[in-house]
Amino acid sequence: MDIKTATALRRLRLVSAPEAVSFLLLLVCSVLKRTTDFNAVPVMGMIHGVLFILYVIFWADAWNRTKWPLKTGALYFVLSVLPTGGFFAERKLRREAEDAVIASRARQAKEGAVGA
Repeated sequence: MDIKTATALRRLRLVSAPEAVSFLLLLVCSVLKRTTDFNAVPVMGMIHGVLFILYVIFWADAWNRTKWPLKTGALYFVLSVLPTGGFFAERKLRREAEDAVIASRARQAKEGAVGA
């Protein structure tokens, strides 16, 4: 995995959890708006909107660079529209990054052993 692909995956992973938290907070604010006089929906809606747009931009970049199959790309997009999906996306992306590092180290060790 090249550095640009790794960076794209890292950006997507780093925005996944905050996007999920903002979605949950927006849902809480929506309930509070209807049950009390507290109305933070405009502010929380804007914050969530910005994070969602960042997620979609980073998702498109990661999909373009990693050449995920349609199923994988669609899964990461669907996770962005589920209230807790960002947490699952972050965990899955972290595992994918760790697996890539392990594979890279194994390749380097194999190349080192062959060259010795």
